[in-house]
Amino acid sequence: MTFEDNLTALATRAPQIIEQLETEEATKNALVMPFIQALGYNVFDPTEVVPEFSADVGSRRGEKVDYAIIDDGKPILLFECKTVGADLKEQQVAQLFRYFTVTDVRIGILTDGITYQFFSDIEERNKMDLKPFLEVDLLNLNGRAVRELKRFAKQSFDLDKMLEAAVSLKYTRAIKQVFSQQLNQPDDEFVRWIARQVYSGTVTQSVREQFSVLTKQALNEFINDRINATLKTALDRGSDEAESQDIAPSDEVDTAEIHSIGDPGPETTVEETEAYLIIKALLRDKTDITRVAMRDAKTYCSVLLDDNNRKPLCRLHFNRSQKYIGLFDEQKHEERHAIDSLDEIFQFADQIKATVSYYDS
Repeated sequence: MTFEDNLTALATRAPQIIEQLETEEATKNALVMPFIQALGYNVFDPTEVVPEFSADVGSRRGEKVDYAIIDDGKPILLFECKTVGADLKEQQVAQLFRYFTVTDVRIGILTDGITYQFFSDIEERNKMDLKPFLEVDLLNLNGRAVRELKRFAKQSFDLDKMLEAAVSLKYTRAIKQVFSQQLNQPDDEFVRWIARQVYSGTVTQSVREQFSVLTKQALNEFINDRINATLKTALDRGSDEAESQDIAPSDEVDTAEIHSIGDPGPETTVEETEAYLIIKALLRDKTDITRVAMRDAKTYCSVLLDDNNRKPLCRLHFNRSQKYIGLFDEQKHEERHAIDSLDEIFQFADQIKATVSYYDS
C-alpha cells in the first residue's frame, strides 16, 4: 500500500474504534503506533522507534516522552501522547518543551491519536514554539493534509525542507486566524486603516464607530460575492453536464437563499449553503426543488426531502478541515465520501437522485 493508502485506511478505521479507547495506552496502540507505521517507520525496531524515550532534563531525571523516531542514533521526531478526546492545550506541551532544550530534535508532535499538532523551534532555536505550525485531524483528512504529512514520512524526510515548510505553514495559519478575527469583529486599528484608505476627513470616534459597521458589512459582502461567483461557475458546469445528457435544466437559480456570514441564527456556514444550492440544482430534473430543504445540526448539515428528517438526501460534514458528504442507501445507511471541493458533489448526482426515488416509491 502507498503512503496515502495507509493514512486513508487509518483515517477510515479511527471513527469506528474511538469509543472503545478509554486510556492513553489504548490510544497509543490503536492509533498512534499505526500512524507512525503509516509514516514508514518500523514501530517494532527499537533502533528506529523508541517508546518511553528518556533524557535528563535539568534537575529532572528519567523523564520520558512517549515515542522518539531515531535516525543515525539521534532523535528526529518526538511524540507526546494523550487519551483520545484530551484537551491539547499549552500545559500538555510542557514535556515536549523541555526536551527541545536538551536535545537536537527540531520537531515535536502532541497528539490524542486523532488530532496531531506539530511544533518546532521556528522563533528561537532549541526553544519550542508554544503554537503548532501544523495541525492534522484524522477524522477530516484531506489531500492538503496528506501532502504535508508526507514530509514526515521516512522515505521523504528532509529536515531542512521540512523546517522551511514549517515557517510558511506557521505564519500562513496565523494570518488566516487574523483574517477570521477581522471578519467577525474588526479591531480599532484595522478599522482606522480602512477608513484612511477611503475617507479624507479626520477619523473621529463617531467616524470610527460608523466604519466599524461598514467594514464588517463590506467584508461579508465581498466574500459572499466571491461565493456567488463560485456557485454560478459550479451551476453552469452542472447545466453543461445536464445538456450533454439531454436533460433540460431549469432557468431558476435560488441564490437568494445564501446567508451572510454575519447574520444571526443557526451556525450554517457559507459552504454548507452553497452545497445545498448545488444539490437543489442537481435535483431540478428529478423533483420539485421546493421539496428540498436544509436543516443544520451541531456536527453536520442535513439536506432533506419534504423537510422530513426521515427522508435524508445527504449530510454535509463540513465542520472540520476535511469535508465529507454522507449518502444514503435504501435502508438509510449513511456512507461518507471525502471531498476536497464543492465541485466534487456533481460526482454523486446519480446517487442523490436515486435517494429521491427510494422515498417516492
